[in-house]
Amino acid sequence: MKKTETFYEGILDNLYDGIYFVDRNRKITYWNKAAERIAGFRRSEVLGAPCHNNILNHINDEGDPLCQRECPLMKCIETGQPTEAEAYLHHKEGYRLPVSIRVTPILDKDGNIIGAAELFSDNSGKALMLQRMEELETMALIDPLTRMANRRYIEMHLANRLEEMHRYGWSFCVLFADIDDFKKINDTYGHDAGDKVLKIVGRTLSGNARPFDIFGRWGGEEFVAVIENVSYKSLPMIANRFRLLVENSYLSVGDEKIRVSVSVGATVARLDDTAETLLRRADQLMYKSKKAGKNRLTTDDPEAWEGLHTTRTEEGYTGPGTKTARKPQGRKGKIAEL
Repeated sequence: MKKTETFYEGILDNLYDGIYFVDRNRKITYWNKAAERIAGFRRSEVLGAPCHNNILNHINDEGDPLCQRECPLMKCIETGQPTEAEAYLHHKEGYRLPVSIRVTPILDKDGNIIGAAELFSDNSGKALMLQRMEELETMALIDPLTRMANRRYIEMHLANRLEEMHRYGWSFCVLFADIDDFKKINDTYGHDAGDKVLKIVGRTLSGNARPFDIFGRWGGEEFVAVIENVSYKSLPMIANRFRLLVENSYLSVGDEKIRVSVSVGATVARLDDTAETLLRRADQLMYKSKKAGKNRLTTDDPEAWEGLHTTRTEEGYTGPGTKTARKPQGRKGKIAEL
């Protein structure tokens, strides 16, 4: 029996996807090597602990925790039916990572449910990101701390997107995000903690972007993204998702959690824009988010196509509300949602 268990564990440990087993109380009984790699937690750190005990802490697109109400494992154990879900797990280093989850019940020899097995896959497009990082590093276009594109690369990429917009009419937008109260984090916890927070925010933003979008560190605690194939209608949903994911990320220092948030400004490029005017407008919108209470998103109104700059403030979001602007066609002929 021991040899059989060792044989199957050897197979599970060589899977590319993470897998772990829980009993009916959702205590972890097995954790494979891919789970260690994807989530950052070693097997010795999680065995015997409830999976909802500050380990993966899954959230959905709206930032709602799944562990207490909509836990795929709990649903599978209660119903006996396989379950699938898309979620964002909390990596040990603090950032949020998109994963696909598949859960199946574990039965004893009499057919009774004694637990469940969860298989989770990294959805961050890591292979493409690693390839891009190697290219950027070769060209000295990568930020050494966050391993993101640096300011020089963003400026080059932005110039190319503006040229494409003028030539082909392909739409894109710029997000400008600034970490809230970053100086207070540095002063309270030290610069090492500040560096870790920068890495957490950077990984959360870049790890949840689409493969053809670019996130980079602009400087200090500022991050800039160039997001393709968007309209005024889809922009708030896309930008606010990044804000929510950062809000639900944190750094553990001893028994304390350092909570992080960003203020975001987002604007759609116009035909009369230069890189300077586009970045300045996104920066100004970000500062409106700061003045409105921080941890906010501010976007253009649809009337900005006619040169207007009015915005309105709501809880967590400042922007066009339910108004619909025209949908510029992207390079694939449709608006690509995040």
